[in-house]
Amino acid sequence: MVAPWARKTVRLGERLTAIAAALGGAAGSRLSHLLGMPAACNTLLRLIRAAPLPPDPAPAVLGVDDWAYRKGHTYGTVLVDLERRRPIALWDGRDADALAQWLREHPGVEVVARDRASAYAEGARRGAPQAVQVADRFHLTQNLTETLQSALSAQAAQLPTAEEPATQTAGPKLMVRPAPPQGDAQARLKAATRRDRRLAQYQQVWALRREGWPKIQIARQLGLGYRIVSRYLRHEHFPERQGRCDAGKSRLLDPWKPLLLERWNAGCRHSSRLFEELRGLGYRGSYATLARYTRRLRQAQKRSVPGRVGRQPRLAPVVERPQRRLTPRTATRLVLRRAEDRDAEEAEQLQRLRRSSAVAEAIDLAEGFLALVRTRVPERLEPWLVKARKSTLPAFRHFAEKLEADLEAVRAAVRLPWTNGQVEGQISRLKMLKRQMYGRANLDLLNRRFLLLVAVSPKVAKNPI
Repeated sequence: MVAPWARKTVRLGERLTAIAAALGGAAGSRLSHLLGMPAACNTLLRLIRAAPLPPDPAPAVLGVDDWAYRKGHTYGTVLVDLERRRPIALWDGRDADALAQWLREHPGVEVVARDRASAYAEGARRGAPQAVQVADRFHLTQNLTETLQSALSAQAAQLPTAEEPATQTAGPKLMVRPAPPQGDAQARLKAATRRDRRLAQYQQVWALRREGWPKIQIARQLGLGYRIVSRYLRHEHFPERQGRCDAGKSRLLDPWKPLLLERWNAGCRHSSRLFEELRGLGYRGSYATLARYTRRLRQAQKRSVPGRVGRQPRLAPVVERPQRRLTPRTATRLVLRRAEDRDAEEAEQLQRLRRSSAVAEAIDLAEGFLALVRTRVPERLEPWLVKARKSTLPAFRHFAEKLEADLEAVRAAVRLPWTNGQVEGQISRLKMLKRQMYGRANLDLLNRRFLLLVAVSPKVAKNPI
C-alpha cells in the first residue's frame, strides 16, 4: 500500500511514473493537475530517474541501428528485441567496441539484423561470432536506388529521347508547351559560371581520389562538405543538376485539364469565367494557377496562326502534352515501381527508356536484383552478381563489389524473414520523445523514458484508475 517513509501510495506513484514516462515533466505536470493528482514537473522527472529499468535478457534475434541525437554531429545506438518487439538498450556512439562488449555480456544472440554499416558488422563479428548477420532489405533497396540513379545520371542525354511519343499526334491540334524558363542573359551566364565551378571541384575530387586520398582528407583539402565529396565519387561522369519537371506546380489543376481544354476549344476563353465554372464543380486551386495555364494556351494558339487583317483568325484546337519530362530521379522511381502499380502511360515510358542499350542494361540489372529481394529467392543472387560484375556500367560494378564484401549478410537477408523495420519504428518513437522534450534532455533521461514507456504502459492498462 505505502512504502516506508513514502509520501505517496504505491498506486499513485505508479500512475505518476506512467504519466511522466509518456509525457515528460512539463506536459505530465499539466495532465496530472487535470486528473486530480497534482505533481510538479521536477517531481515527475525524479520519479523517472528513480524507477527501476526493465531487465534486458539476451534476445535470440537482435536488431541494431543508429539514431541521431544531433543530426550530422552526435549519434547513438539502439538495440531492439525483434521477437518481443521492444527496445532493450540505448547508448551514445555507434562504434564496434560498444556493440561487441554488449554482446559478450549477453550471450545467446542467434541473429543480428543490421543496416549496411561496417562498424556494426565488425562489432557483431567480434561480440557474437556464432550469430547470423542479416542485412536489412530496406537498406539494400535504398542502395539499389542510389546505384540506379547514378547509372541513369551518366546516361542523362538518353532520357529526353526516351520521353518523346512514338507517333506524332495526327491533325492540326497543338501541344501545350511548358512555360519558358525565366531569367535574362545575365542569369544564364551566372548559372554557367556556377556549373563550371562545380565541374572544376568534381575534377579536383577525382584527381585526389586517384592519388589515394580518403574522402575526409579530400573534403578538408578542398574546403567541401563530406557529403558533396561522397556524391561526386559515386558518379563516374559529372552529375548535372536535374531540372524541374515540365509538369510544373499545377497538381491541383491536373484533374480538371480535360474539362478545361474542352471548354477552351469550344470557344470559352475568359479565365475568370472558366475559374467560376470550375469552382462550382469542386476545383480548389487558385485563380493564378488557372490563369497561368490559360496564358500558355493563348501563346500556343498565337504562335500557330499569323494575324490576318479584316477578320478573326480561326484557331486550331489545343491538347495537353501526352508525356512529361523524365529526370534520372523520376526514371528511377518508374523503374523500381511494381508492375501492377504502373498505369499504361508509365508502362509505355518504360518501354521507350529501353531504346538505349546502356539504360536497358541498367533497368534489367535493377529489376533483377529487386525481384530476388522481394521474392526472397537466394539462388538468384550468385547469377546476378556475375552479371553485374560483367556489366559495362561502373555504378553496378561498384554495387556488386559492396555486396560481395558483405555477401553472407546479404544472402541471409534474402533467405531469412528478419528485417530492421521494428528498429526503425522504435527510432521514430525515440525521436518523438526527444522533440517532446525540446531536444534539451540529457541522454540518461531520454534513455529512461525510452525504456520505461514500454515497461509501465501494460501495467497501467491492466489496473486502470
